[in-house]
Amino acid sequence: MIQLLIDNPLLLLFVVAAIGYPLGRIKIRGINLGVAAVLFTGLAIGALHPDLKLPEIIYLLGLVLFVYTVGLSSGPGFFASFRRKGLRDNLFVVEMLMFAAALAFAAHRLLHLKVTLTAGMFAGSLTNTPALAGILEYIKSYVPAAGGASLDQMLAEPVVGYSITYPVGVVGMILTIALMQRIWKTDYAAEAHALHDLGVTNEPILNRTVRVTHPQVTCETIGEMVGTHQWDVIFGRVKRGDQLMLVHGQTCLQVDDLVSVVGTQPNLDRVMAHLGEPSDIRIELDRSEFDYRRIFVSNPDIAGRRLRDLNLQHQLGAIVTRVRRGDIELLPRGETVLELGDRVRVLTHRERMDAVSGFFGDSYRALSEIDILTFSLGLALGLLLGIVPVPLPGGIVFRLGFAGGPLIMALILGALGRTGPMVWSLPYSANLTLRQSGLVLLLAGIGTRSG
Repeated sequence: MIQLLIDNPLLLLFVVAAIGYPLGRIKIRGINLGVAAVLFTGLAIGALHPDLKLPEIIYLLGLVLFVYTVGLSSGPGFFASFRRKGLRDNLFVVEMLMFAAALAFAAHRLLHLKVTLTAGMFAGSLTNTPALAGILEYIKSYVPAAGGASLDQMLAEPVVGYSITYPVGVVGMILTIALMQRIWKTDYAAEAHALHDLGVTNEPILNRTVRVTHPQVTCETIGEMVGTHQWDVIFGRVKRGDQLMLVHGQTCLQVDDLVSVVGTQPNLDRVMAHLGEPSDIRIELDRSEFDYRRIFVSNPDIAGRRLRDLNLQHQLGAIVTRVRRGDIELLPRGETVLELGDRVRVLTHRERMDAVSGFFGDSYRALSEIDILTFSLGLALGLLLGIVPVPLPGGIVFRLGFAGGPLIMALILGALGRTGPMVWSLPYSANLTLRQSGLVLLLAGIGTRSG
């Protein structure tokens, strides 16, 4: 069996994944290793024979796929965070990394550890797999004197240190979070509400009908009221007598109008208190004239554009009332940028629904097909960035490598969204699939080569 696995690297890869992945889903007191169990499975199998290891290209491919897809999905939030407290938070993270590095150096001196072991322990204690890959890449690139068995030994030592400290890094972080949230009495619901503009909350979005009873609101348009009171809601339709109309920014309400409003409960309460009172009549359920439907965003001409720029109300007489991205439902705003794979809930005239569906694409098959051109081009740009030498004082040359180059390029491209006709982002499901696949390749490759 060992010889069979040595002669068939692909079989070895999928055996490691098939054993490690389900092991990582086993929970012990609510804690599991997740995909990291693939690493430990690779270590165990790789320890059976020196030649029982996957080719280097396997884990390099996994590393590149993993960091690139993480960067694409994190790019918009990463740069948006700097508009809030991102600079402060990132400086704090740098300080904590320096503190952890000082502890690792102290352990290195007190326990007389090898440098390679210490570096692996540092990466494992922070559960940072790309950092481990960076260590291995550095050893191969900057230790030319070592070769053969000596180089193999040096490459194995960081993985051993990583494997020892990784479980403690996971459990220690969980215990620390549990302790800190008790000390600080963290209110996760309030925190999520405060960060709603970064798309990190999953507050339920509700639809309510309000009866206008306050005469003073008839003096302002909907747009003026939203701007004055900073309401984070979407107005859908208004019923005036037997007439049903879509709401737009210039709509003026009248006493006894029924208006449908979409938003979270606290925001709906603010709107109802200003306009009048809640109504038992559910005008959003009336589909005789206006209809609503969930539509997939699969049209590349739409992806990467702001809702405001699409001008849906004037072009198609339609309103987007909700955007579902993955498992999170977002309240759309003018600056909301649509991504491939989003599901938008659209309200429009019944006879225009087919035209609106065609405008957004609404093709599940199209979402399953990755744009190979932009995906490959983005990866190529990241790899080129990674090999660019950056001279430092003392004659040292620094490179971002296979981890840093694709990650930084993906953050930039993810924030851009699109460049002319080229859409850089990936559909949500495709991104998760590639990310998980890349991580499995990375961990299986590193584990078997160091077991």
